[in-house]
Amino acid sequence: MFPYFKKVERDMDFDGPYHGKEGRIPVRRIFPNMWNGHAKAVAEAFKAAGYDYIEDQNGEFKDGYFPITISNLYDRRVSAAIGYLDNGTRLRKNLTISAETQVMGLLFEGTKCVGVKALVKGQPTEFRAKEVIVSSGAIHSPAHLLRAGIGPVGPLRDLGIEVRANLPGVGQRLMDHPSISVSSFMKPEARLNGLTRRHILLALRYSSEIGGAPPGDMFAVGVSKSAWHAVGDQIASLLLAVYKTYSESGQVRLQSADWRAEPMVEFNLLSDRRDLERLMDGFRRLGAMQMSAALQAATSNPFPASYTERVRSVGKVTARNRRLTSFIAKLLDGPAWLRRYVIDNFIVEGYRFDQLMTDDDALESFIRGASIGVWHATCTCRMGADDDPMAVTDSQGRVRGVAGLRVVDASLFPAVPCANTNFPTLMTAEKISDAMVA
Repeated sequence: MFPYFKKVERDMDFDGPYHGKEGRIPVRRIFPNMWNGHAKAVAEAFKAAGYDYIEDQNGEFKDGYFPITISNLYDRRVSAAIGYLDNGTRLRKNLTISAETQVMGLLFEGTKCVGVKALVKGQPTEFRAKEVIVSSGAIHSPAHLLRAGIGPVGPLRDLGIEVRANLPGVGQRLMDHPSISVSSFMKPEARLNGLTRRHILLALRYSSEIGGAPPGDMFAVGVSKSAWHAVGDQIASLLLAVYKTYSESGQVRLQSADWRAEPMVEFNLLSDRRDLERLMDGFRRLGAMQMSAALQAATSNPFPASYTERVRSVGKVTARNRRLTSFIAKLLDGPAWLRRYVIDNFIVEGYRFDQLMTDDDALESFIRGASIGVWHATCTCRMGADDDPMAVTDSQGRVRGVAGLRVVDASLFPAVPCANTNFPTLMTAEKISDAMVA
């Protein structure tokens, strides 16, 4: 896999054996001289906790804190579409990009996939091909397979779907990185300084040594803005994720055979207690860092953060929410007693920071209710060996039991990688595309 990681990458900062220099995706780091006050305070807290500064996150794999590596050029994110679909590629005669298109289902002749049926600008359309590649992610790729009758027999028959291939693993063992946050009010002088649009500038990799976990199993980032609105500009977080995840009992299943119906998604993020224990330990590590001299100088009023319905509702981009958050932001920038009142009564829901730092039962309850994934859904169409009954695809993404069909996305991973899933997904696509051409 290593040559394909290098093939994807165009590292703008570092050279050497760990890095690619000619790939489609530029990567860079924002170094400490451009960090805002909060990010610098987080770095000081990491240093005070005994962690070393590492200039290159993607160099030697070891514990420490570093400028986070981002797919970014000229202060703008470079997505797969921007990196790969350049003007020359878009002009190729063998490429058609169909916008305003929804896939209704896969077309089969017996057990051979021969195309896709879709709605294109509201009109039913068929696309025929020698081979179909599904790249809809770990939620919707298994849903497409299930609607086509590829999956576990019982649930398919319960929905009246004719079984085309009995693959028990389709939609099963969904994984993500469970996460939790310690948040705080950011003092005005510590907020984003306008030197960069990025709000996550540094990260920490550390080893929990809990439950036999391997080195570098935990990942924490300093977040210097929590949302698009005025209150988001004032709230900072230390976000912690279990990167070597053990919980793998999540699933994606159909609620209906109708292609318009969203699948049911159950992450079951803390089904393995080792993940829970590492988040509990990590919350208190971050809590202690939050109380360090550096972060106390940049922030105040620490609190346990939850993505509640209230937060979700205020997070919608509306004129009402813009006015509401502007008003609350003025209160937060007011006297200390008023800020405490607003945070305790309108932002925090349930548990207090000091309570969670000392009460194990309260901390476990909080984490079980508040932990969320970090948009790294994976593993629902796992590749595996011929004798693996839960393997959905082979090492080249070919779906077992049918012909002419591949899945190429994060759903292929045998386990969620100990990393952000963006580059592993691109690496997988590069590797399988080379195999197809060969």
